[in-house]
This record gives sequence, structure tokens and C-alpha cells, in this order.
Amino acid sequence: MTLLSVLDLAPIVEGSDASQALANTLDLARHAERLGYRRYWLAEHHNMPGIASAATSVVIAHVAAGTSTIRVGAGGIMLPNHAPLMIAEQFGTLAALHPGRIDLGLGRAPGTDMATARALRRNLDAGADNFPQDVVELINYFAPAEPDQRVRAVPGEGQKVEFWILGSSLYGAQLAAMLGLPYAFASHFAPAEMEHALELYRTRFEPSAFLAKPHAMLGLNVFAAETDAEAQLLFSSLQQAFVRIRTNQRGKLPPPMENYAETLDPMARAMIDQSLSAAVVGSRETVRKGVEAFIARTGADELMVTAQIFDHRARVRSFEILADVHRELSEAA
Repeated sequence: MTLLSVLDLAPIVEGSDASQALANTLDLARHAERLGYRRYWLAEHHNMPGIASAATSVVIAHVAAGTSTIRVGAGGIMLPNHAPLMIAEQFGTLAALHPGRIDLGLGRAPGTDMATARALRRNLDAGADNFPQDVVELINYFAPAEPDQRVRAVPGEGQKVEFWILGSSLYGAQLAAMLGLPYAFASHFAPAEMEHALELYRTRFEPSAFLAKPHAMLGLNVFAAETDAEAQLLFSSLQQAFVRIRTNQRGKLPPPMENYAETLDPMARAMIDQSLSAAVVGSRETVRKGVEAFIARTGADELMVTAQIFDHRARVRSFEILADVHRELSEAA
């Protein structure tokens, strides 16, 4: 049966702050662990007033220390922003503190705008074009050190970290297949190439020391509530945030708005309908049908579920409903 995991963007909502967002993140992670979710990922985004997980490895440490069994990791680290050795040391430390529980998803996008990317890296010459070499360099730091090896990751070498390639295009699918790594596709906000990327990854996959057969995880927005109408209302916060990002009006996650989609012009409505098409929004029964159909259509090995919900209690409840639905589907399989 398809596995179920959580992607948390650590939303900072209007009227609140990063401290509360990070407290909510830990609370949701503890609920996810109790509910049987496989892993809990956090994403690297910069210069985003509504996201509290910019220092991703620090937040992972916070979540891993506050839980005990759920896998915790990055979905992902945007490797062009960092020296591979530094990421190896950070995640080697996490793995030493929390053995067998740390995931490292790697992406090649900056996770921000170009001005912020320049502030992060200082030099944009060593960017996305070096991504495959940087991935290999990073992975090699976790191998046992050679006798004459001059540069070592300590902690890092010999630590067991689960590596993933992330992507929203065909590039990541090809790299994951070539390296024999699990692949996570960002269909929750960029679904256009999902089917093509899955086909490419599965057909070109080369077994490796990490993985014997392809393992594809797909991002999915799930907004579950007691009724379809309530879920649609919760979903409007993400719709608003998405339109604001696309129109360069970034801010904190806004509260729900009744009939928000009806206020949009046709172009904006078409944009969010396409970009957020990988979304299941509704009551328990609606969510069951939607998740079942998405799995049947894609053959996903794992779903990475995200829900940018303004009210934290409603967000926890959404993940509770989904866990119940997943249990029912698993028992019926």
C-alpha cells in the first residue's frame, strides 16, 4: 500500500510569528508520529514571510528531538545554496543524534528569488549546473573515509542518511534514475510534468546500493474537514497565498475567505486551477475517493501530503482524517 508522509512548510500565519509556527510544527509532527505517518519533511525557503523553515537543518533537529520514531528530513535542501561538505556535516550530526531517522532530499532550485539567492551564495557561478557533481560529492562524504582522504565530514562519514532527489521537471527524474535514488516530485505546486517525469524515472532507473527498484513519492495537497464546504474554505488560504506569490506580494498565510476563487479574474483562476490541480479537498468521503483516484492514476509508492491551513487545530484535524482514510484504504487493499 502507498505510504503516507507529511511535508510541513511551517506556516507563519497572519497575526502570529515564527515562534508559534515552529511550536505548531513540533505539535503536528507529534500527531503525525502517533497517527502512523512514515516521515516528516521540512523545506528550505528563503525571504518568505509566511514560512519558518529557512534554517532547515535546525528545524529538523527541533522536530527529531521532540519525536521518537517518525523519520524526519528535508524536502528539501536546495544544494546550490550550500557547500556539500557543510550539508554533510549538518546531516551527519543529525544522523549521529537520531540514528536511522534522518532523510536528506536534495533540490537544485534556489528556493527563493534571484536577489536572495545572490545574498545566500555570493557567487552564482557555482549553481544549478553543478548539481549532479555536488550530489555525488555530498553522498561520498557519508562513505567510510579512505586512508589518504584529506577532506572528511565529521560527523558524516559512516552515518546512515536516506538520500532523495527532488524535482518539478524531467531533470531530477533523470538524475534520480541514473543514481538509483528515490525520487520526490513536487506535484503539489508544479504538476504539469508529473506523468512524464514518473515514466522517465521508472523506465531509466538503475538499481544501486541505495535502492533496488524505483520509489516515487508525489506531493499532494490534502485539505480534509467534516464537510466539503468547510474544507473548501480552509483551502482558500493556500489559494490566496499562491496568487500573492505569483504576483510578488509575499506575506504571511492569510485567513480563509468565503468564495475566494469567485473573486479572481479568469487568468488568475486558471493559474491556480492548474498549479494546484494535485489537490484533494473535502469531507472524509471526498478525500477517500480523491486519494484513491490519485494513487490509481499515478501508482505513487508514497504520498508527501501538505496542507497550508490557517488554523492549527483544523490542520491537525485534516491530517487525522487523512490518516483514518489511509487506514481504511490499506485494509481494503
